[in-house]
Amino acid sequence: MPLVVPAWAWAVLGMVLIVFLSIDLTAHRGDHVDSRRRALVWTVVWIGVSLAFNGFVAIRFGADAGEQFFAAYLLEKSLSADNLFVFLVIFSAVGIPATEQRRVLTWGMIGALVTRGLFIVMGVAVLHRWHEITYVFGAILVVTALKLLRTDAGPSQPRAIAWLERHLPWTTALHGHHFVVRERGRRRGTPLLVALVAIELTDIVFALDSLPAAFAVTNDTFILYSSNIFAVLGLRAMFIVLAGVLESLRHLRFGLAAVLVFAGLKMLLVSWIQIPPLASIAVIAACIGAAAVTSVIAARRDGRRSEPGGARGRMMKHGVGDRGMGTRRRRARSSGPASRSTPTAARRARSPGVRPSSARSPRRGSSGATSPRRSRRRTCAPTPRRMRSRSSLACRGTS
Repeated sequence: MPLVVPAWAWAVLGMVLIVFLSIDLTAHRGDHVDSRRRALVWTVVWIGVSLAFNGFVAIRFGADAGEQFFAAYLLEKSLSADNLFVFLVIFSAVGIPATEQRRVLTWGMIGALVTRGLFIVMGVAVLHRWHEITYVFGAILVVTALKLLRTDAGPSQPRAIAWLERHLPWTTALHGHHFVVRERGRRRGTPLLVALVAIELTDIVFALDSLPAAFAVTNDTFILYSSNIFAVLGLRAMFIVLAGVLESLRHLRFGLAAVLVFAGLKMLLVSWIQIPPLASIAVIAACIGAAAVTSVIAARRDGRRSEPGGARGRMMKHGVGDRGMGTRRRRARSSGPASRSTPTAARRARSPGVRPSSARSPRRGSSGATSPRRSRRRTCAPTPRRMRSRSSLACRGTS
C-alpha cells in the first residue's frame, strides 16, 4: 500500500533542512580548518537530527515506515563511505588545500540535493509503471558488488579528472575562493571548479549504484528522499573525521560488497521472498560492523609488527631481515652445543661493566708482577701422554 504523505510533511522536511543547513553554514564561516573533534561533534549532530526525523516518520506514518526510513538511511550512510575514498583522491590529484575542501564539499552537497531528488522521482515513476525494472536494479547491484571486489584496496584517479583537464579551460593556480577567473580576456576554471565538477559527476555515478539499493528497502518517494538527504548532509563532517583512517579500513569494500549483494538478491527474489525492514537493518549493520572490526584488528596487528619493540622492528633495527634471521637460526641449530656460549658468558657479554675473558688483563699481585700460576702454565710445553706426569712434576719443580 503506497504511503500517503500530506503537503505539510514535505514542508516540515524543507523547514528542518533549511534551519540546520543555515546553522551549519553559519558555524563554518571563514577559512579555518575544522579539527577532528569539532567534525565529530557535527557528525553526531546530523545523526541526531536524522534519528529525530526518523521518530517523526514512525509516529506519523507508523512503525513500518520508521523501520524503512532507518534501513534506507543506514544503507546510504554505509555506502557513502566508499564515496569518501574518491573525494580524497580528487582533492589530492587536483591539489586542493584543506582550507578549501570544505567549500567544495558544501557546493557538492547542495548539488546532490537536486540530483538525488531527480533520480528518486524518476526511479519511483519507472518502478510503478514497469515492475520488471526491479530485477534490472537487482542485477546492477550484484554486478557492482563484483566490480567492487575485483578493485584494489586504494582507488585510482577518477577518469572524470582527466576528461575535465582535457576539455575544460582551466588554470592550475588557485585564485582564492573563486571557481572561475578571467585570464587574457577569457574565462577559465580554477582547480576548485575542476574538483567540484568531478565530485558532482562521481556522485551521479554513485547514485546510480546506491539508489537501486535503497529501492530494495522501500518504494516511497518521501522516505527515499528524506533518508538519502539526511545521509548526504552529514558527509562533509564525516569526511573530516574519517580522512585520517580511511586507508586503514582495508576490509570496508568487502562489507560494502556484501551489502550490495544482499540488496541485489532482495530485489531479484522480491516475488518469492519478503524480507522485513528490521532484518535488512540487522544484515547491513552486521556487514559494515564486521568489516570495520576486522580492519581495526588487522591495522593493530601490523602496527605491533612494525613498532620498535616488536619482532620485525628488532630485526630491522639490527639490519636483519626475515631471511637473515632464519639463516641465523639454522646456523645455530647446525653448530651444536659445543659452539654455543654458556648463560654466564652471555650475561657477562651483555653487561657494560664486565669485559669478556679474552679481553681481561692478567692477574697481578701486590707488587704488580704476573701471577706465577699463569706464568707456569705458559712456560710448560705440551708433552706426550706417557710423559705428562713427569712434565707436570718438572713444572712443579720450577716453582
